[in-house]
Amino acid sequence: MNPAEFENIIRSEDRMWWFAGMRRILEAWLERLPGTRFERVIEAGCGTGYMSAWLKRRYGWGMVPLDLSFGGLLYAKGMGLGQLTQGDITRLPFAAGACDAVVSLDVIVHLPEGREGEALGEFWRVLRPGGTLILRTSALDVLRSKHSEFAHEKQRFTAGRLRAAVEAAGFQVLDLTYANSLLLPVAWFKFRIWEPLTGGAPESGVEVPGALMNGLLEWPLRLEAAWLRRGGRFALGQSLLVLAQKSTQPSSL
Repeated sequence: MNPAEFENIIRSEDRMWWFAGMRRILEAWLERLPGTRFERVIEAGCGTGYMSAWLKRRYGWGMVPLDLSFGGLLYAKGMGLGQLTQGDITRLPFAAGACDAVVSLDVIVHLPEGREGEALGEFWRVLRPGGTLILRTSALDVLRSKHSEFAHEKQRFTAGRLRAAVEAAGFQVLDLTYANSLLLPVAWFKFRIWEPLTGGAPESGVEVPGALMNGLLEWPLRLEAAWLRRGGRFALGQSLLVLAQKSTQPSSL
């Protein structure tokens, strides 16, 4: 990820509609797990550490935040997190079977296309037998944007391609859905019509809008969380969510 994005995220992560709404969606998604009491959880690509702190606080998980960026880990240290680890998600510095779950949120999109299998293979390796993978990625190439360029996003996924990659790494997919779906028409117009018309350089766009707009933009994500909580799924969206379990067969990668 572009190191310049860390400052933008740390200022916005607590209140911005996208972060707040996607936390609600993740919380609803995790209710589909048969159990969420994990002793040791590696967050592969923890960024600022905000989500590791949130997961620890919300579920009592023993979080092990890992990131390639030393700058990101400094933010995580400021949040009171321990066991901070600097490392590459394609070469995790942990023993085989070292954890109960791996969480990776919007990270594998920063790998060149084809290298996501290396990361998924590492997630499989460090999980104990029957361990859980909680994965979120950006979806649909047509939604690449100025923000994608700024953040150094290298690829996006379809449900079919992501499922195939996760299964090829040795996982059994328990559930998969698109998310951030209700705002898809707005996103398509902005990224495919407005941005090409107006031009301009790649930019972050990660900032908290005015209170009214922030609330209005979060409402569709709240509705999606409610739908997921009722067992619903989405056929298209700007993100993909996966719950998977380490199978007893070794990774083919």
